[in-house]
Amino acid sequence: IGLALAEGLRSAGARVVLNGRNRDKLLAAAEKLRSLPGPSDGVFIQAFDATDGAAVKAGVAEIERSVGPIDILVNNAGMTFRSSLETFPPEQWHNIMRTNLDSAFYVSQAVVPGMISRKAGKIINICSVMSELGRPGTAPYTASKGALKMLTKGMAVDWGPHGIQVNGIGPGYFKTELTEA
Repeated sequence: IGLALAEGLRSAGARVVLNGRNRDKLLAAAEKLRSLPGPSDGVFIQAFDATDGAAVKAGVAEIERSVGPIDILVNNAGMTFRSSLETFPPEQWHNIMRTNLDSAFYVSQAVVPGMISRKAGKIINICSVMSELGRPGTAPYTASKGALKMLTKGMAVDWGPHGIQVNGIGPGYFKTELTEA
């Protein structure tokens, strides 16, 4: 989903910065974007762990220093682990919450000061259809995406008066690494 959104933004003329923990995956995704029609110099990567607040601050500062201000932020980090709720491993609960919820908080909080100073910006949080419904074995994922949906509403209320538009998208199932099973 993130790569498709990056392709769309790039095709609309945006310079795109891809983020993730795995530098090799980022390089491969950047090559794919650069191979599409359009200027190849508008694709950048910045590897950092979006679940680590200090790494996020440093990574965002580097993006703004080397590429420029961030006008549009897409929070797309996501993961799941399926298990019955009564035996769900607590560490997996925390992994899901860090990835699906904390990362959006950390990255948005790092990016928004520049948006506030410019009185403009867009933040798009990739929620899920699971923000609205549940399925067996997915309660922690559902909880994280429901919380992201409500965080999105809070961001919109707090940052809207500063000219920042915040929206959430709740996609259904797409064929991705996360849904392959």
